[in-house]
Order: sequence, then structure tokens, then C-alpha cells
Amino acid sequence: MAIITLTTDLGYKDFYQAALKGSILNTLPNVNIIDITHEIQAFNISRAAFILKNCFNYFPKGTVHLIGIDTVYSANNKYLALKYKDHFFVGSDNGIFSLIFDETPEEIVEIDIMQDLKFLHFPLADIFVKAACHLASGGKLSEIGISTQEIEERMNLHPVIDKNQIKGSVIFIDSFENVVTNVTKDLFTKVQNGRRFTLSFKRNETINQLSWHYDEVPDGEKLCLFGISDHLEIAINKGKASGLLGLYINDIIRIEFQS
Repeated sequence: MAIITLTTDLGYKDFYQAALKGSILNTLPNVNIIDITHEIQAFNISRAAFILKNCFNYFPKGTVHLIGIDTVYSANNKYLALKYKDHFFVGSDNGIFSLIFDETPEEIVEIDIMQDLKFLHFPLADIFVKAACHLASGGKLSEIGISTQEIEERMNLHPVIDKNQIKGSVIFIDSFENVVTNVTKDLFTKVQNGRRFTLSFKRNETINQLSWHYDEVPDGEKLCLFGISDHLEIAINKGKASGLLGLYINDIIRIEFQS
């Protein structure tokens, strides 16, 4: 069965999300619609990219991922459809794709579908739906757009490193208030080189060992580990690390390795 996932900032209080799903079902009645999330803060491209980047590979190949962030028409807002690692993506060319993909997509087209004036202020339920349903039905990218190699670039803040230290930052806080940093497992392992470390952050808090699981420490105790995103997390076992430790998006963390 064809699958279309939805990642949007539409929320659940209004009719927009329901209208989007209705438009999909009117175009492709037997499609399997999967909500990734509709609770992205308005126009928060970085958060949407992080969530989608860390879950799209769990879906079957051929899945179409419709991204409803910053989709309102403007003269400078291009709509793209892409193929990446045998998955398809449909969204605005606002920098989000450069945050999701680690490699160049196999194919990119600028969507060339006539806008229905009835949906002038809601292209998500028109142009985006038509493109996504076309791909979910087995259609080719070349049939809905003009080939291009250009996508808008947007850079995440990268850690600063030297031989004995990594200076990173908080990039994501999940619904359990686990704090995710921009320090990847590969980077940590490379700089650590088997040495002891001290992770420090606000309020003179420190952690000096990695955990494999959240429950390796007593309830209420802080820990750090590499979660399923392969990014270093700061957490509290059965607690809310962000609020209790005062750690929020863009806050700085430091990892010092024994010299």
C-alpha cells in the first residue's frame, strides 16, 4: 500500500490538518496516511528537519514524505520534489532539505503543477497533495517538475573542537525534556580517543561517564548517553532534564577530555 507521511506546523486545533488529509484521500483513496507530527512550532524548519531526519529511514522505501512547513505562496518560494535513499520528499525550498540530507539527493525537480485558485492560500492541500499522490502512485518526478540541482542551503551550528575539548550546543528538546546536543557519536569517539571526559553545562553541573540506558542511574539522577539519533543527550532518569537543569535550545555545553 502507498504511504504518505505528514510533517507540518498545522496543529490539531483548526481544520487545516483535516482538510489536508481529505484532499489526499480524494486524490488517492487507498493511500496510508501517517502523521509524523503536526506540532512543529510555526515555521520552525530546524525542528521539523531534525524529527524527519531521524525517522524517515524507518519507513519502507518508496514512502512519500510531505513537509508542510512554510508553504504559503510567494514569488521567492519554490516547491520541490526529491528522491533521496529511495524515499520521496515534497516541500518548500526553504533550507529544510539541506538539514535533512547528508548527501546529494538522487533526483530533484522544481514542481510545475498549476495552482488551483480555490486553494491560493493553501497550496499544501493542492500542489503538494497532487505531487505527493502522483509519487505515491508510482509516478515519475520528471512528470511533475523541471529538473534542478539547486536547493536552498541552511547550516546548523557545528561544534567547536580541539584535541582536548568539544564545545557544543543544544539543538533539540524532546517531549520527555531530554536535551539533545549537536555532538554526534562519531565526533565524540574521534576526539575522545579512549580518554576520560567531563561534560559540563549550566549551574556548574557535570557528568563524567556515558550510560547505555536511562535507568542505569537512580530515579532523578542526571546522565548522558547517545540516543537513537546518535547525538549526545543529557537526561534525568524519570525526570525532565531541560526544566530541572535549565538547559534550552542554543545553550552551550562543554566536553573536556583528559590531556
